[in-house]
Amino acid sequence: MVVPVSVYEEVVLRGKGRPGASEVEKADWIVVKEPLGKPSLPPALLGLGPGELDTILLAQELKADWVLMDDKLGRKVAHALGLRVKGTLGVLLTAYQTGLLTREMAEKAIDTLSKSPVWVSPRLVDWFKTQLTLKTQEASGE
Repeated sequence: MVVPVSVYEEVVLRGKGRPGASEVEKADWIVVKEPLGKPSLPPALLGLGPGELDTILLAQELKADWVLMDDKLGRKVAHALGLRVKGTLGVLLTAYQTGLLTREMAEKAIDTLSKSPVWVSPRLVDWFKTQLTLKTQEASGE
């Protein structure tokens, strides 16, 4: 996984002590990279933060299969540029659907996320839990 420097700094340095910060810092499978390109418009004009903008630039440069992004505007811009985007809940759902997480693990993850300082729309939490239920029903043949 490739992460822009700005995102790494936001999560690990400025996010020190927050959920996931130490895990990201210790992860040897994360490559931290600066995008080579610069935006043609100022990021503030687009309404994007530096992390979202760097993520989009880096994804374009690397021809990334997926972009992991939860920011609503960032997701819209990435989609408009032809990038495939998944959010945190999408990654958790894919992990469940492919057997990397059990239903209990996925439910615990969403509950932990909902109780963290990271805001998650209650509508998205409901959608996520519905998807877990649908997948469980498909597996049991209901």
